[in-house]
Amino acid sequence: MKLFFKIITSILLSFCIVIKAQKIPDRELIRKARLEIYDNPDYTIKTGEQLLRKNPDISTSIDIYMLLSTANIAKRNFEESLKYILKAKELSQKTNDFKSKASVLISVAIQYQQMELFNKSLETLNEADQYLARIPETPFKYIENARSYAIKGMIYKSQSNSEIALEKFLISIQNFEKVSSGKTTYANMSVVYYNIGYCYLNLNQIDKAQEAFVQSLDYARKNHAKSLEAFALKGIAEIYRQKHENQSAINLLLKAENLCKNTGDIILNEGIYKELADNYLALGEQNFYQQYNKKYLEMRFRRKQNELRSINQIIDNHNRETYLESEKLKSYHNSIITASVALGGIIMAVLLYFIVKVRRQNKEFQKEIQQMIRAS
Repeated sequence: MKLFFKIITSILLSFCIVIKAQKIPDRELIRKARLEIYDNPDYTIKTGEQLLRKNPDISTSIDIYMLLSTANIAKRNFEESLKYILKAKELSQKTNDFKSKASVLISVAIQYQQMELFNKSLETLNEADQYLARIPETPFKYIENARSYAIKGMIYKSQSNSEIALEKFLISIQNFEKVSSGKTTYANMSVVYYNIGYCYLNLNQIDKAQEAFVQSLDYARKNHAKSLEAFALKGIAEIYRQKHENQSAINLLLKAENLCKNTGDIILNEGIYKELADNYLALGEQNFYQQYNKKYLEMRFRRKQNELRSINQIIDNHNRETYLESEKLKSYHNSIITASVALGGIIMAVLLYFIVKVRRQNKEFQKEIQQMIRAS
């Protein structure tokens, strides 16, 4: 069941791309690239790379790196996504903008959650919450709070704690509802309701699960997001499979397969192929079962390879950060030693000065005393 719990949390990244004042053509390019993230991520990546060649300012560079990270997550290319998100994090540390810092950290937490590094994800979310606490009540804060709670919900769901996950998801929905309706809001609502559906499914509350999947489907269609619609259809199909309505499930899954054929989403395809294989097996159609089971295994292998490369990159990045911290500590230690030696030298010089001075005074006193004795 683990594969069915994977969702395109990268949708939640879309709000973090806050475009600053820039030349109108570039703003339009970024806006258009953002709209194409999930149905045509290759276009988004190409556009983002072209914009980076213009050497934009720090704020815009952060936005572009986030755009590239999101597009690569949509393709399940975690290695590239991680590379760009870490660059955005590095740049955000050079600013005093709490909004930028919070958005980037939440996006980093999403990356870790996708890679199932749950402790690092929660640690990063806690760090982001500290910045969010300094931001006034605005739509931006509602959005980021919603993203944060959604990721927490996904982590608890992955750990088979559906009750707590539901609490987090419902808080996320409440925050999204405080934001004016729009395509990005609809996309996020679709993702969260998709996860709510699986929470109810895990709790054997089939009717509530189906209602949540239908809501996910409605929001996906409002956003005209084919990949999100495919996810929702896959969720509904799983309910049909559990009710042994295998042909109905297959019909929905074939529609979902057609919707996501251009997205390049490995996890979505993996889940659809697994469901199709299971349904065809239940109907005793061995040829179709073998066909889709082979596709499922291929997608699973590709996903594992992507995750392995990403984990290696995480390790390399951790080692690099550890090395930098070690160098900082060495530098600090050397500075302390230098300062201690210098301070010790000054103290010794002062002591020697007073010792010499006291000795001279003692000699003068001795001379005076001797003169007084002779005079007497």
